[in-house]
Amino acid sequence: MPSSLMTGSSAHTSEPDPPRIGRAVWITLALLTVIRLVAAAYAGLSEDEAYYRLWALAPSYGYLDHPPMVAWWIAAGQWLVGDNALAIRLLSVLSIIAGTLALWRTAWILFGSKRLADRAALWLQAAFLVGIGAVVMTPDTPSVMFWSLSLWAVAELDRSQNPRWLLAMGCFAGLGLLAKYSGLFFGAGVVLWLATDRASRRWWRSPYLYLGGILAVLIFLPVIYWNATHHWVSFAKQFGRAAGHRLTTRYLGEFIGTEIGLLNPLIALFCGLGVVLWLCKRTIHARATWLLVATSAPFLAYLTVHSLHDRVQANWPAPLFPSLILIAACAADGMSSRRTSWKLLAQAVAPVGIGLSVATLLWALHPLGAKDIKGDPTARTRGWEQLARDVDHARVDAKAAWIATDRYAMTGMMSYHLRHGGPPVVALSERIRYINLPAPDPALLREPGLYVTLTRNDKSEDLKPIFAGVERVGTIVRAPRGRELGTYAVYRIGPALSPATSWDDISRALTPSVYLTE
Repeated sequence: MPSSLMTGSSAHTSEPDPPRIGRAVWITLALLTVIRLVAAAYAGLSEDEAYYRLWALAPSYGYLDHPPMVAWWIAAGQWLVGDNALAIRLLSVLSIIAGTLALWRTAWILFGSKRLADRAALWLQAAFLVGIGAVVMTPDTPSVMFWSLSLWAVAELDRSQNPRWLLAMGCFAGLGLLAKYSGLFFGAGVVLWLATDRASRRWWRSPYLYLGGILAVLIFLPVIYWNATHHWVSFAKQFGRAAGHRLTTRYLGEFIGTEIGLLNPLIALFCGLGVVLWLCKRTIHARATWLLVATSAPFLAYLTVHSLHDRVQANWPAPLFPSLILIAACAADGMSSRRTSWKLLAQAVAPVGIGLSVATLLWALHPLGAKDIKGDPTARTRGWEQLARDVDHARVDAKAAWIATDRYAMTGMMSYHLRHGGPPVVALSERIRYINLPAPDPALLREPGLYVTLTRNDKSEDLKPIFAGVERVGTIVRAPRGRELGTYAVYRIGPALSPATSWDDISRALTPSVYLTE
């Protein structure tokens, strides 16, 4: 291995190439995968997961909210195991295996220590956003995996000096862009690293660097085409978030505190220590640490600036977690060899983080204790199946042929829980969210439907100019285990006043186009 990678370390002289991943890592990863698969199969879906499932019913190159990878992964799961919760989450759980292996290899390349690589792999499982979030399918899951693979390709490039790794990096980066547009920041980070690392500047003269960039663009090109043929709706919605408003520090502390909690406070402590050691030039791995910092810096800078005018959603920084964990593991490796207190603290990271993550997954499967626990992170996944049954019983009593909704969460949940022989579920508002799905049967507008809405968002008055009848027929409460989580007003509506009324007409009347850039 080139000495430039090690910056003063001779670890590779005593390590086999390639070394074997530690038995503790394999055992832990295997057990956690089993637990995660069980939780994936039996824990209640989140509202977004039910929404993404609808995307997967009609795979495409783009959707209003995100690029298509999350829909493709769900569709692949459905092809493998059917239309169920496990299918929705299957590839999310399995992706952690690939991400862990990539992280282990990257750690060994950058730091030359099997012990450090094993620690980084275990600490990835101990990061709460990963340990718990791996069970939930979101666009962040493939984004994290492809970011990790891209980082691995950069490390392999630097280790082997083989320019073909630039093609691999371009491929992984392009696939990452199919997961989330935030993958653009990884490319910016690589540019920063190539511009500032003296030993890596030679790659600017390599045609493989530009071929890798072209490969990333070609992979992402279908998403650009989809947006171009759909009024740029996805780009407008996501890139519109970057627009600045009045500066405020209101969200900065929330952003920092939330990410410390989701990363795992102990890992965050070591990560901060690692950055301080690097800034003070107290680490022999300065160059390797700079690679991690440089590839993370553009995205972290954007998130920080965003927090100065708007809230940063807790999951957004997820792709940065592998790099942060590597920095933390490096710091722990150095400090634990000096002081026993740091060693004990480092030894506590994995059991504490993994233990709490497993406990949360078990809680998601079967909560114990008091019925009404404030702050229960799994509450929003509960009670939907019973609610769907109650709504369908109300539909039958009202002699309605279909169910109407006004929120994407309700649309997704009703569609999922009534998927086996249930009535059509139609979103009356924001039809552009379902632009790739077949339009509902227009004949339904000539029959009565059952409209369901949260009472606090009740805008049934808006339906009266559209439908011949809008009559409240009851109230349904979502109250799993006796805890009230939502109260819904139920209306019998229809038929449409005008035979010419279309679903798009209703959507335009209920939701003006401004929602595209909210």
